[in-house]
Amino acid sequence: MPGQPTPMLDEPKTGRLTIQYGPEAGTDIVENPPRFTWLPVIEEEAQYVLRISSDPAYPTGGTHYFTRIPLNFFTPDMVLDPGTYHWSYAVCDAETGKPATNWSVTRSFNITEGLPASPLPSRKSRFCKSEQGHPRLWLTPDRLTDFRTTVEADPTHCTWETFYRESVLPWMDREVMAEPAGYPDHKRVAPVWRQTYIDLQELMYAIRHLAIGGQVTNDAAMLNRAKAWLLEAASWDPMGITSRAYTDEWAYRVCNALAWGYDWLYDQMTDEERAKVRAALLERTRDIAEHAILNAKIHLFPYDSHAVRSVSLTLVPACIALLGDDEDDEARDWLNYCIEFLSTVYSPWGDSDGGWAEGTNYWMMGMAYLIEAANRLKSYTGIDLYKRPFFRNTGDFPLYCKAPNTRRATFGDDSTQGDLPCIKTGINLRQYAGVTGNGAYQWYHEELARLNPGTEDAFYNWGWWDTNFDELTYLTDFPQVEATDPPSGMRHFKGIGWVGVQHEMADPDQHIQFVMKSSPFGSISHSHGDQNAFCMAAYGEDLAIQSGYYVAFNSSMHRLWRRQTVSKNAILINGKGQYADKDKAKAMAATGKILAAEEREDHIYIKGDATAAYQSLSPEVTLAEREVYFVRGSYFVIVDKVDAETPVTLDWLLHANAPYDLGKTTFRYTGERAGFYGQVVWSEAGKPVLTQETGFSNVDPADYEGLPVSTCLHAQYPAATRHRIATLLVPYRLAEPKRIFNFMDDQGYDADLYFTDTDENTFKVVMKKLANT
Repeated sequence: MPGQPTPMLDEPKTGRLTIQYGPEAGTDIVENPPRFTWLPVIEEEAQYVLRISSDPAYPTGGTHYFTRIPLNFFTPDMVLDPGTYHWSYAVCDAETGKPATNWSVTRSFNITEGLPASPLPSRKSRFCKSEQGHPRLWLTPDRLTDFRTTVEADPTHCTWETFYRESVLPWMDREVMAEPAGYPDHKRVAPVWRQTYIDLQELMYAIRHLAIGGQVTNDAAMLNRAKAWLLEAASWDPMGITSRAYTDEWAYRVCNALAWGYDWLYDQMTDEERAKVRAALLERTRDIAEHAILNAKIHLFPYDSHAVRSVSLTLVPACIALLGDDEDDEARDWLNYCIEFLSTVYSPWGDSDGGWAEGTNYWMMGMAYLIEAANRLKSYTGIDLYKRPFFRNTGDFPLYCKAPNTRRATFGDDSTQGDLPCIKTGINLRQYAGVTGNGAYQWYHEELARLNPGTEDAFYNWGWWDTNFDELTYLTDFPQVEATDPPSGMRHFKGIGWVGVQHEMADPDQHIQFVMKSSPFGSISHSHGDQNAFCMAAYGEDLAIQSGYYVAFNSSMHRLWRRQTVSKNAILINGKGQYADKDKAKAMAATGKILAAEEREDHIYIKGDATAAYQSLSPEVTLAEREVYFVRGSYFVIVDKVDAETPVTLDWLLHANAPYDLGKTTFRYTGERAGFYGQVVWSEAGKPVLTQETGFSNVDPADYEGLPVSTCLHAQYPAATRHRIATLLVPYRLAEPKRIFNFMDDQGYDADLYFTDTDENTFKVVMKKLANT
């Protein structure tokens, strides 16, 4: 009413776990337009108005207004001219679009020349040109007609013949799957989880592949068989054994199966059958959508791994299949939410450098589903997520942090149990080769396929995807790219605090991989207590490894070993590592930071600060830094610096696949093709005691039954308030041993450490003495 004060906008401070206000002044804007995010008000039904202007006074003629924004994140449908801009937001009246509160604090940003253009079409125009008929997932009706004609003339087109023979025909003779029985006494156990996971993935394969096979070949018997599988699945209780609450990963697969069946068999069903399937699909989609949006609130807390994954894995295909087919058109709202989340907030696990804080295995998982969603959106709506810098760069993450010939030489949870990378990693890289034209990505795909054949049926592949379907859909939508050898060098993924080094990756006799992390994400989700840790592989073999196995989330191996600092190539302070338990706030606070990552004339230099991570359990620590020098693509000098208010002991840990040969200050590991030796070059606090331990302390042996057991080197240093340690690591091929000589000159104020190879190339590291500091 006139005369009443304007309601105040609720604009609280952000937390570590929440979405942030952005862009802020000083933010590096990497795409045009920038992405806008803010903390939502309490009222879930609230809508917002956003204003952008080059003038902080927001003059009427020089301000862009975007009204009735239903979410707390937004991507404009226009690009901005280069220059400085200012923005603010308010809650708006849903009818008029005018501000219903005061405006927020004004924030500023700069648009520079040449940024990638990635506007998002508005909700009003987003689906104007989208196909109204079915199918919509992968092929639309006109493309299906063309594809059918093409494969009639050439059955090998886009590997159709292989897909039809190996991924379609086998399901004709399989018995239709009945509703799963669930867990014994409804208590979760890993074997039942895993088998049901596979069973429900096969449910999707049966429905999707029989439907596609029947449509392309006009095989009525095949279409009827697909429909029999579909109608059975539609009869299951959406809130029962296969519901999201019971086991979300099972529910995702059933929902996907219904989505593909509803879409590809739409015209083969009667009205009654179609209504039955639609009702089941709609209820399951609603359950998953409402959990992600209303319960997990991923627009406010974007670090829920499964809820975020459900956006691309399940909601996008389900909503495309349902769009326009229910009275309230809930699917349109959910699909808009998903598109805007993927276009604005995604990825919460990284930034434009392309890193993924959960690690390379969960990058593989997240990207596999993101790629499917992006491809479905691109073919159905024309929206191209691949224009965003994150997606242009993210192929570098596995390329530099998990070479195709490595197994246990990187970070994070990994379900391959020490095998080579999942072939899906290479398939993802091939996708990004098709998007970017980067031949190194194609090289990775081809090299991994060469090294790791015949694993398509392994649980960590078959339980998630059918590679014949991947091949078919990729070849119909993207160009083949010629492979080129990957370059040597380093990538610093600043947003996640990882540094990946690859030296001569295309030549196994020269290849060295080194990965170090010190992450602002701490130990949240599938990250671990491994700030300032490193892994190393060389000459075709893992050497300094990530120890343990990811047998199951929250298993004793996972909780008590794999997530903990004791399983890392890191240090323990007074026997303690970094917080890595279930409290998300504490996990997110146990952070690290890469202070420097530089390619210099004769070496690569990396410096990480894990002080906050160690303070999470050892508050007396005032400094925990690690410096790494990778010299001439040959050897490593690792310098650790720890300060504390009271004397602390240090355990310097190094994990390998088998026991070491130990000396007083030296250690040597000998593998099958390669090995390394190490030497404690200098320690200000005194000499260490070297010991080793094989096994996994406090872990249930059943968790690693039948799996190789690794060994941990402990270099134990005496208590001191100040530690300065320099360690030399020299990897080599067994057929060509290597030796690096070293000596120290400490006649001045500093301790100068000299390293010399057999060609008399000398490298110096300067250690500041206590007296000089």
